[in-house]
Amino acid sequence: MIGLETVPRFKASERSYVELEKWERKGKPVDIIEHPLITAPFMATAVAFSDESSVSFTKNETSGSSTDALTLESIRQSLIRQEDTIVFSLIERAKFPLNSPAYNESSLEIPGFCGSLVQYVVKETEAIQAKIGRYESLEEHPFFPDDLPKPVVTPYNYPQVLHSAAASININKIIWDMYFNKLLPLFVAEGNDGNYGPTAAADLDCLQALSRRIHYGKFVAEAKFRDAPQDYGPAIRAQDKDALMKLLTFESVEEMVKRRVEKKAMVFGQDVTLDDKGDNGKYKIDPSIVSRLYGEWVMPLTKDVQVLYLLRRLD
Repeated sequence: MIGLETVPRFKASERSYVELEKWERKGKPVDIIEHPLITAPFMATAVAFSDESSVSFTKNETSGSSTDALTLESIRQSLIRQEDTIVFSLIERAKFPLNSPAYNESSLEIPGFCGSLVQYVVKETEAIQAKIGRYESLEEHPFFPDDLPKPVVTPYNYPQVLHSAAASININKIIWDMYFNKLLPLFVAEGNDGNYGPTAAADLDCLQALSRRIHYGKFVAEAKFRDAPQDYGPAIRAQDKDALMKLLTFESVEEMVKRRVEKKAMVFGQDVTLDDKGDNGKYKIDPSIVSRLYGEWVMPLTKDVQVLYLLRRLD
């Protein structure tokens, strides 16, 4: 298987993340007030592939041009919505046991195809989605990019807000290995119930949600560079990966994200009852695993993408 100083108290809203990061960059302490937006933003509906979960752009009115500009706030709103999608996709996958034959190339023979069932499902689904223009979007990255068909419909005119180097950054091979060999065994039960097709489809949903979230690092990096080019420029010109990683790392924000996704897994993973007795700590997926997913893989890989992008931002 596969000295005394006035410490600013930031109310934990998404807008405050920008100020929080700027203050941390100066090496100054912060005091975060607990707020529902940080601990439990649960009202957002999970959307896997919709306008509401897409990155937002604001028109550059100052220059009068049609160039669209990224905002850190709009990106954070999108990242929060993507958390919902990831949590729900994991819950859906957890309905099935491991079903290892879906990943064994010799267990299920598919006429005309050499590979496992999950490889077949992902590759064939991506081919169909390529025809309707999914991968024309800067936010989407195929796991099998070779020989994808061209769109058969007129593609949407996506704003070109990223440096051209963005197109060459795709770490889906790393995400694939992480998902199947590290994450999946943590949250699904051992066993085989024969539902190989639905299992592979659920894996695809998880893979695409994780890929989209991690590759969103390109947008985060672009917005942060535009916000503080004087901070990032010297490290980029020196090709200093460690310096860039230090600039991109805000431990207090990362801890907030981990707490938030864990709480979401608790809320989304409960069986809703009318007697308000709850499930006594029984969840469809272990919330600590979702927090671990973000802490060990999602956020570190997102920062890896940011560094890869920034290293070429001044090319």
